[in-house]
Amino acid sequence: MREIYPARYRVGENVGDQLEFALKYDGVNLGILFQIFSVIDVNELLEYLRAKPTGKYARRIWYFYEYLTQTKLPLDDLKQGNYVDLLEEDRYYTLNKGNAIKRQRIRDNLLGVPDFCPIVRKTQTLQKMEEEHLDEACSALLLEYPADLLQRALSYIYTKETKSSFAIEHEEISTSRSERFVALLKEAQKEDFCQKERLIELQNRIVDPRFADKEYRITQNYVGEALSMGYEKIHYISPKPEDLSSLMEGLIASHKRMQEGGVHPIVHAAVIAYGFVFLHPFEDGNGRIHRFLIHNILAIRAFSPPGVLFPISAVMLKDAASYDASLEAFSRNIAAMIDYTLDNEGKLRVYNQTAQWYRYIDMTTQAESLYRFVVETIKTELPKELSFLADYDKAKQKIKDIVDMPDRLIDLFIRFVLQNHGRLSKGKKEKYFHQLTPTEIAAMEEVVSTVF
Repeated sequence: MREIYPARYRVGENVGDQLEFALKYDGVNLGILFQIFSVIDVNELLEYLRAKPTGKYARRIWYFYEYLTQTKLPLDDLKQGNYVDLLEEDRYYTLNKGNAIKRQRIRDNLLGVPDFCPIVRKTQTLQKMEEEHLDEACSALLLEYPADLLQRALSYIYTKETKSSFAIEHEEISTSRSERFVALLKEAQKEDFCQKERLIELQNRIVDPRFADKEYRITQNYVGEALSMGYEKIHYISPKPEDLSSLMEGLIASHKRMQEGGVHPIVHAAVIAYGFVFLHPFEDGNGRIHRFLIHNILAIRAFSPPGVLFPISAVMLKDAASYDASLEAFSRNIAAMIDYTLDNEGKLRVYNQTAQWYRYIDMTTQAESLYRFVVETIKTELPKELSFLADYDKAKQKIKDIVDMPDRLIDLFIRFVLQNHGRLSKGKKEKYFHQLTPTEIAAMEEVVSTVF
């Protein structure tokens, strides 16, 4: 089949014309632009830029070249022309107000900085996120329940979120570690943890003290799976340790930039939390810190109501396939970019330069995934927990009307009946409730079945 396009789709021969066509119709991919700029003939690029000194795409290409290569081209600063946005606001998530760059008369509205600069495209899914005003929906939901019930629900949710975050990594958690992590989650509602000292402190408080780090890792790590003796399947390779310092400085600077630039809180949280786990700056605890940062950013951006924790890890645990897919959307592609070997002792060595692939990530998929997890949290998980507690109180009062038992026994009765599909087992009846008559037990079973 032969396809004929209008003349406006004709691509020029000059590298600048090719880049202009790509920006118009394929959009911005900073990682690919970085690779292109490292191999093109700069004189050919200069010829294009001088031919279109005030063209909006020429100015963007000029700025991207100097931004990504940190090399100034032999061109004079522009003296005239309107300022144009570096990224189109209808196609990408950007800062509300970009930095005015006089040299190219550009407004730099990127989410990040040269050391770490993600891109998030405005897809239909994410535009729907903006229309839904989920933070307002959550606040309205909480108003439906009395304050004392809400406090009890939140106390349970903090514990559930802690256990879920550890369970995602198939890790058992003791009561003391659980209590420490709950205390951390409560701190996440009040302080900004996205700074180097706080992240190191956070890692130290989360992991076994024997594996606490005093600095970002200095060894090459990876995520793998042992398939047989002496053979391991590599799922993900982290950045080289010598690249970590600048990458993490960039991540933290991008966090501040998005916070000040009014970027949507879910996009902000996705970029920083997923960016953190992709950089994998510590030997242990990266996954739990990644999920902690989601809570931290949603709280300090006032998206989650004061004191309220969204049970996002619980939702991720229930839908593990979607959560894994959100991680693999990046990890499955990067392995092909890395030249590495793995020896018999499990030591992995990377031979080529890889920093650019971690520095310039398209995080649209991760933002969409976090949005879906937040939707499930606000529309299903949180209402379910609140509704269960409200029903629990109702059942408890009805049982008291039948038999005025101690609260501890009523709690046991409800738990045993729910566990046994609406009936109290003979063993539990004889062990805990032998004082009750068959008529009383039947009436109490009916209460539990009806209420729940």
